[in-house]
Amino acid sequence: MMRAEKPCDILVDGYNVIKNNFMFRSLEMRSLADARVLLIRQLQNRYRHTTHRVIVVFDGDGKHEQVSHEEHIRIMYSQYGETADSVIKRLSAEARSAGRLVQMYSDDEDIRQTVAEHGGTVETTSHLVKHVQAAPRDMAILSQHRQKMRRIDGIDTPYKLEDEEPDYPSNKKKKKRSPRRHR
Repeated sequence: MMRAEKPCDILVDGYNVIKNNFMFRSLEMRSLADARVLLIRQLQNRYRHTTHRVIVVFDGDGKHEQVSHEEHIRIMYSQYGETADSVIKRLSAEARSAGRLVQMYSDDEDIRQTVAEHGGTVETTSHLVKHVQAAPRDMAILSQHRQKMRRIDGIDTPYKLEDEEPDYPSNKKKKKRSPRRHR
């Protein structure tokens, strides 16, 4: 019997992730919009088959808070004069009062403390990046199994064509000569 998964809101401090991780930071140097798109795409890939509500919050400058949805991701921009941090704090409190679990990703200590006080789980942005870039669980298990079997069989970890060549009995009878050295 499968256990029902409790609803969870995953809150992501968007620009904090982009500013604190090399891959996003290097992309941001060319285009901040491209860095945002990459973050959202990675979150979509990781969470598309879950029941979790994923909300990425960015600092905005509009007259009103802007909200859009792309596949399984809710994207929010704070209104002018309001920070993404204050939006995340508000969303965390709302989720907890509604009985949902909260998992938040940011390196900002103030927001981490507030979310933890509301009973949410806080993680670093580097933890998020590792999580979204990791292979799906079944693929990771298969890869680990293959690596273990190769070690048990005495095959070098890096793939080499010679590892796959059959060892024919006629090859074993021939004695290899050492190369002659001419002086």
